[in-house]
Amino acid sequence: MAKSKIKPDEIVLPHHTDDQANAWSESAAKYGSEFLDPFRDSVVNPLLTMLSEIGAEPSAKMVAADLGCGTGPLLQRLLDQFGDVIALDFAAEMLTQCRERLGPDRSKRVRFLNRAMHELDDLAGTLDVAVSVNSLVMPDLRVVDKTLRNIFAALKPGGRFLGVVPSIDAIHHHSLMLWDAYLDQGYSMEESERLVATHMEHHMYDFAFGKFRFGDLNQKFWQPDELRYHLMKAGFTDIRMVRLEYPWDDSLAGYKLLKNHPKTWDWTFEARRPLS
Repeated sequence: MAKSKIKPDEIVLPHHTDDQANAWSESAAKYGSEFLDPFRDSVVNPLLTMLSEIGAEPSAKMVAADLGCGTGPLLQRLLDQFGDVIALDFAAEMLTQCRERLGPDRSKRVRFLNRAMHELDDLAGTLDVAVSVNSLVMPDLRVVDKTLRNIFAALKPGGRFLGVVPSIDAIHHHSLMLWDAYLDQGYSMEESERLVATHMEHHMYDFAFGKFRFGDLNQKFWQPDELRYHLMKAGFTDIRMVRLEYPWDDSLAGYKLLKNHPKTWDWTFEARRPLS
């Protein structure tokens, strides 16, 4: 097989980005009720600890960007800690929700950018901190790699990239815990497996490639080693990954049966652009 002569930066990205932007815009108003919220009070979120470790004194002059900011649950925290805050999302309605959440006075302190996460050329070398919470979910890995390269380029040397990504290994774990719980309840093997597949909505997942489809929305879910590899591929170093664990509550299938089972999770990460 002949080697491709196309360089990574010459890859033409798929044309379905606008479709996904529209789909996310349509889901903005009901986002909180349809997706797990890593910032709700019952969740201990390691991302907040990572941000606090950056330090209060020097961070007043830092530039931080929330990439794929969604409805803006992190923006107030960034405004409290950093001098300059950018909120970027390709779904216009998400930015509308951000402004409503912050109010007019605080919104004036934020630069809102309505664009895709890989469109960062004008920010090259300007960011001290970039954050991505459940937004590094493009199902096309070519788009993921271009996005990570451009985030790397947007950071200053020594700058940090932090975030949360949905975990495909946790969906597998949740399914196995629920399977165990149904068997303990006396269901047959066949009935237990059918219930798990139904309640965990396995028909929405492609476990082989870590993909998830919900209506018109297509998302990438991650294995931890897979994410680490793609961060390293983009040039990041000092990669740290920890679980963001969710309590068993009514946002999770079968939660009443799982209170004594190990928790499910998403992956929180921190990575750095080297100084040289």
